[in-house]
Amino acid sequence: MTRVSSLRLGLVLPAVLFGLGIGHAQSSNGQGFFIPHPKAPPVSHSVPVRAQPMIQQQQQGMPEQGQQPGTQAIPPQKLPPIPQLPALPKENAPPAPVMGVLSVPEVMQQSTAAQGVEKIIEARRQKLAAEAQADQQKWEGEQKTITGEKAKLSKAALATKEQALQREIEEAQVDFHNRNLAIEVSARGALGKIESTLIAVIRQVAQAHGMNLVLHRSQVALNVNGFDISKEVAAHLNTILPSVAVPPAVVPKMANAPAKK
Repeated sequence: MTRVSSLRLGLVLPAVLFGLGIGHAQSSNGQGFFIPHPKAPPVSHSVPVRAQPMIQQQQQGMPEQGQQPGTQAIPPQKLPPIPQLPALPKENAPPAPVMGVLSVPEVMQQSTAAQGVEKIIEARRQKLAAEAQADQQKWEGEQKTITGEKAKLSKAALATKEQALQREIEEAQVDFHNRNLAIEVSARGALGKIESTLIAVIRQVAQAHGMNLVLHRSQVALNVNGFDISKEVAAHLNTILPSVAVPPAVVPKMANAPAKK
């Protein structure tokens, strides 16, 4: 593979440029290394005997199922006796629960402030994705130009152009990555403002209904509509916080960052 062909690997931008989620590659077993299976025991032609309990096998030093021959098993241990503690002084019993349920995703979907944040963040993502796509097309054109001049240029001149293109691609990938993180930080700042206000509104609505315990609706198997305060919380949230300013997506300058031409 020539160096020009190897540049094709650098033309594909990371998937992180087109979304806020960042994935991590994992191996199939989740460990990143291969664990050989223990060798199968030899086939015995003798009369089978009754299997002994696992504890008895461990006491006799026999390997457990799936254990490598020759290795020692961890002996079973009993828990120490439960200590007897003196009784504490009597305290007042908690109040009787007056419960309510709430769906935070439903409230956020109805929040006009959250809708505005989503619209602004999505526009910034699309703009960044368009710039990344334009740069990728430009790099493909430069690569074709270098490939067409391969027969005319010396090896040194060809290597210089290839290295310059590769360096440009790497610097652009770092720049796109940092700009994507800046968009994520600005989104978190705006959503944090909504979240803090939402907590205050939940407390306000719960106190108005005399509720002292509010649960997530997804954690409740059965409830009646009288317990659900989602719509009321969403209405009060839109009244108190109809919109929120989204901070600009600013990439912090690094001390050793190369200056752009």
